Amino acid sequence: MSISKKITNTLLALSVAIFLFGSGYKLGEFKTTKTSNKVTKSENTFKNIDFTLFWDTWNSIEAKYVDQKKVDKKKMYYGAIKGMVASVEDPYTFFLTPDENKQSKDDLGGKFEGIGAQLGLQGSRITIIAPLKNSPAENAGVKAGDFINKVDGASTKGWVLPQAVSKIRGKKGTRVKLTLEREGKEINIEITRDTIKVESVEAKLNEKKQNCDTICDNVAYLKLNQFGENTVDEWEIKVGEIKDAWDKKTIKGMVLDLRDNPGGYLESSVYLAGEFLPKGKLVVKQESKALGNKEYIVMRTGSLLDIPLVVLVNKGSASAAEILSGALRDHKRAKLIGEKTFGKGSVQEALDMRDGAGLHVTVAKWILPGGDWINHKGIEPDIKSEMKPSTGNTLTRETDTQLDQAIEEVMK
Repeated sequence: MSISKKITNTLLALSVAIFLFGSGYKLGEFKTTKTSNKVTKSENTFKNIDFTLFWDTWNSIEAKYVDQKKVDKKKMYYGAIKGMVASVEDPYTFFLTPDENKQSKDDLGGKFEGIGAQLGLQGSRITIIAPLKNSPAENAGVKAGDFINKVDGASTKGWVLPQAVSKIRGKKGTRVKLTLEREGKEINIEITRDTIKVESVEAKLNEKKQNCDTICDNVAYLKLNQFGENTVDEWEIKVGEIKDAWDKKTIKGMVLDLRDNPGGYLESSVYLAGEFLPKGKLVVKQESKALGNKEYIVMRTGSLLDIPLVVLVNKGSASAAEILSGALRDHKRAKLIGEKTFGKGSVQEALDMRDGAGLHVTVAKWILPGGDWINHKGIEPDIKSEMKPSTGNTLTRETDTQLDQAIEEVMK
């Protein structure tokens, strides 16, 4: 059977970027591979394994458990597989039931129903990578970096990402209660789920420093919310507008905003890097015993190779967003302003198994052009800029001190 491979990004990259309207595994890169239904194993695979204990346990549950209505052979089967996969103790390596696998493939498409937030893992804790713009999560006050301690009163301790996704997602109009931990304090937030439509790219051509006393020149502002299926098409339209303004000298530079961008398709990050980096420049390296080492380089001639550029990042910038910002930094093409990024540097392979089930396996790590592996470390900005606390749940132009600083830096 032919194998189709598509590299995508998870935060967690997981590539499980849970758009909580999707599944949170976009936080990193992952490859999708379709497997054959034919079971194969090496002669020595089970040489030292005696499965008697497994079947004794299975039979005992099946025969003796007090509430036979709860004895579901399919659930026992999937549960056994999940336990096996969990034994490697990697939060980004996990088994998906057919229903969970279907949900995980909805991440980067278009419309979803849920709260509109992307999840990842900090250590073993379920974490908000970023609430999506104008989503129920953002409007309810959910913030990047929040730990999710409970969902509808149930502790998330020991949960894997797919489990969190299945509990938090739901139909439009239904409610979910999250117990979040922020700066050591717990807060309870109830959110009404809704239909989520993600716009990957937003652009403005007339951004100015708010307190316009000495710096009043226009700067192009491009906000990238995710690296999704439609990102490249949306990007081309917005970049065309910026290119036209740059050629006409109506703008003096550009701010690329990657804050709260949890990642998406790896190919998109490489393509977008080509807008600013010369053809042939290295964007990211993949290191893997299973897949082999590979370099992803710019394969095209971009439209904005010489425009002054500053990139905004924060702790919600993950995976593909870290690849793009890291490549621009390492090649000294742009300065990074903001906060340290999330730190997702691994690659998952998403396998389509029999009966519609799925398996995500960590198979590689990605390395920035300068040699950094930022997993669990993140990328430190060139200029640190903490966002000043503001009233309300949604950032406004008047309170965006990081953007003001970026515009000022572009104009130097």
